[in-house]
Amino acid sequence: MDDRHFSLVLHDIAPETWPDYRGFVEAIDRLGERLGRRIPITWLVVPNFHGRGECRDSDTLRRVLDTRLELGDELTLHGYFHRDDAPAPRSLRDFYMRRIYTWEGEFYTLDRARAGALLDEGMAQFDACGWPHGGFVAPAWLMSQGTREALQERPFTYTSDPQRLYRLPAFSTLEAPSIVWSARSAWRRGMSRVVSAIQYRRFQHAQLLRLALHPVDMRHRPSYDYWLHLVEQLLHNGRQPVTKRDWLAHEAPDLATGNLANRANKDRPAA
Repeated sequence: MDDRHFSLVLHDIAPETWPDYRGFVEAIDRLGERLGRRIPITWLVVPNFHGRGECRDSDTLRRVLDTRLELGDELTLHGYFHRDDAPAPRSLRDFYMRRIYTWEGEFYTLDRARAGALLDEGMAQFDACGWPHGGFVAPAWLMSQGTREALQERPFTYTSDPQRLYRLPAFSTLEAPSIVWSARSAWRRGMSRVVSAIQYRRFQHAQLLRLALHPVDMRHRPSYDYWLHLVEQLLHNGRQPVTKRDWLAHEAPDLATGNLANRANKDRPAA
């Protein structure tokens, strides 16, 4: 069996975004049934998306996520509001990161105290719903030093950026590249198709490949079809579907930086 894996990761899960994902999740489940195997999903849940309603107040979303947990899916805390409420950027770099790259880098500028407070509020909402909160992913994968320090003080098992997973609290590194689209406009979707093809070739030997989907991807046929066909292609090529949690727990016990040398020595043939 191929020891390469992929994780199907749905970003920005909230009461208002679940309708975007519903048809796609049903299609993934049908694909799994057709192939005789279940395709697990990692759901990145935003407790109060843009301040427009808490997940714990949505009976519909709670029923969906409770069911998915029972099936073996993973829920991960994904920010709290998923919006950047910090004062306006004061440097060109910050302007690019916070106004061009994204407007939603909620944890990009936060100090340790504010980041910790939002993490605590997020964990409290997960606890109120009876959901585990093993992982944390910052919106747009942007984290300040204060956020990193706050994460090290709390019971999260991992976090991530676009190319890596980090075991907490030590921030030991695991290579796990992502493919992601920018689907807000037709030209972005066209460029994303080209870039994702390059990324797929570049990352074809990665032990874990992450597919980072967003609600806007579900609203356009080219991006929707791309993700569905990519999942089918990865399965056809022998990659095994897995949640990030389960990959870290069962497939990558010795892959963190610092253990790579030991793994290389273990894998080297005896003289």
